[in-house]
Amino acid sequence: MIWHLIAAFCAALAGAGIALILRSLTRKRLPKWIIPAFAGLGMLFYTIHYEYTWFETKQARLPADSMVVSSEEGEMLWRPWTMALPMPMAYTVLDGANAQITDTENGRMARFVLYRFEKQHLISTVTSSPYQLLCDEKAMFRLNEEGQARFSTLTELDENDPLYQALCLTDR
Repeated sequence: MIWHLIAAFCAALAGAGIALILRSLTRKRLPKWIIPAFAGLGMLFYTIHYEYTWFETKQARLPADSMVVSSEEGEMLWRPWTMALPMPMAYTVLDGANAQITDTENGRMARFVLYRFEKQHLISTVTSSPYQLLCDEKAMFRLNEEGQARFSTLTELDENDPLYQALCLTDR
């Protein structure tokens, strides 16, 4: 977070510098208040840029065996630019390196961990949960700490779901 504060400060200095150059080019005909206004705009533009590139930046840092299976975009009233262009808010990643896929007499079964990344202001939070997927039934449910199924979390997957395709339709 300290790096974002430093970057916002640098953006403010750049905005103020642009305003000073504009003031000197117009022989100081522009008012003095343009300098702090441009500094504020510089910080605002940096913040907007960070919010919209957050997903791509985090996705580039993921290990090679991981796969983004879903993402969410949202709108916020206090960020009016998100009404026109919704910004990324959260995404879910499959840990493909540690997924356990077994073929049984009842069909293919997969045990895996999903990581959910959420952006809250300038902080990213990560939560993880183990899951089990029964490929023939296209049913997924969360596992408890002992590795037992919690059927109250049953979710039915679609044939086109990236999670289903990655675990059930690939040869491992």
